[in-house]
Amino acid sequence: MRQRRPRGRPLDGWLIVDKPQGLTSTDVVNRVRRWFGAQKAGHGGTLDPLATGLLPIAFGAATKTVPYVMDGTKLYHFTLRIGEARDTDDADGQVTATSPVRPSDAEFAAALPAFHGDIMQVPPAYSAIKVAGERAYDLARAGTPPALEARPARVDRFELIARPDADTAVFEVQSGKGVYMRSLARDLALACGTVGHVAALRRLRVGPFGEAQAIMLDKLQRAEDTPPVSPDFLLPVATALADIPALALTEAEAYGLSHGQAISLVALMGRIPRAADPDGGLARAMAGDRVLGLCRLEGGWLKPERML
Repeated sequence: MRQRRPRGRPLDGWLIVDKPQGLTSTDVVNRVRRWFGAQKAGHGGTLDPLATGLLPIAFGAATKTVPYVMDGTKLYHFTLRIGEARDTDDADGQVTATSPVRPSDAEFAAALPAFHGDIMQVPPAYSAIKVAGERAYDLARAGTPPALEARPARVDRFELIARPDADTAVFEVQSGKGVYMRSLARDLALACGTVGHVAALRRLRVGPFGEAQAIMLDKLQRAEDTPPVSPDFLLPVATALADIPALALTEAEAYGLSHGQAISLVALMGRIPRAADPDGGLARAMAGDRVLGLCRLEGGWLKPERML
């Protein structure tokens, strides 16, 4: 039986979209894949429909690097609306509780340290987490919101940056993978003796990608009968790995690694970057200016992990 040829043209690279409010991340991926006429695309970290900001979209070979982008540091600004709890923990939900308490800036500052570092966080009931094979948000919409368990989260920075009025406060958060801003907003309000939800959310950075690289969605929009978007908008696949320490290899080492061979770390002494953890850390394998892929330092060996 003859295999069906994938529809669309083969494209490799990253597109950094400035997502507008009101669209899901999947909506954006589907649109740009159609506008580019691409065979394969996926995104590097979900944004809620309410949220705006950086949504990295991977085409072709770049999809192999999505997990490393999602593991990268992220930067957010969110606006906390004080005095109303909502079932979704953001402005799209229904009010479930109110409070007349309006914490002072000093009270917020006193509560914030408890949310720094490695914390345990209960995700929002309206989230994509699976419970017995079902998405939590599907269960919640059906009227049976699940009781989700707390899970580890990493928050590197959490600061109050503006206080427009008594009912609103704006925060900046730098965090690791899987941290829910809606949960931070909800839990911070509760820690200050009130309730609250996210009224606005913007993502400013994802791993190596920043706002300077982002493109507005309407700049890419195409009618169905027009030529696809130029691939010149795409960043190289290896851009996603820029935050990972680079390790220079000889052509012979590069050839061996590309064919699945491990290299003794003894042979690489003097070239191993200081930032690379020799006990299970990642390195970006380089042959001159060419990125070969990702390798792991483990048990005295450099082992290929994800070759491009």
